Amino acid sequence: MSKEEQKAALAAAKQRLVAEGELHRLTTLHAKMQLRQALRPEALLHGAVDHAVGVAQSRLGGLLSPGGLSQLNFKAIMPYALTVGSFIVRKRLYKPALAVAAVAAAGAAWLMRRKRAETEADAAAGEAPWE
Repeated sequence: MSKEEQKAALAAAKQRLVAEGELHRLTTLHAKMQLRQALRPEALLHGAVDHAVGVAQSRLGGLLSPGGLSQLNFKAIMPYALTVGSFIVRKRLYKPALAVAAVAAAGAAWLMRRKRAETEADAAAGEAPWE
C-alpha cells in the first residue's frame, strides 16, 4: 500500500467515525426530547388514565368470563386494593367508597343473576350453554 492509499483509507475511516458520532448525537438528542415530552404532566396523566382503564377492563372481563369470581387472582389484585384503600383512608372518603362498593356489588349480583337465568333458560330449551 502506498502512502497516498493509506492517507485515503485514513480519511475515509475518519469520515465514517465522524458520521457515526453525528448519528449518535442525533439519537441522544431525540431520546432527550422524547423523555422531556413523556414527563410532561399531560402525558403522565394520559398514561395513568390509559393504564387504569386497561386494568379495569381486564378485571371486569375476568369477572364476566366463564367461571366468574372463582378465577379471581388475589395476588394480582392486592397491590391495587392496598393503593385504593390507603387513598380512601388518607382522603377520608369512607361514605362515598361504601356507596360505590354497594352499587358495584348490586351490579355484579344483577349480572350474575342474569347470566344464571340465561344459562338455565338455555338448559331448559335443551341447548348447551356454549352453543
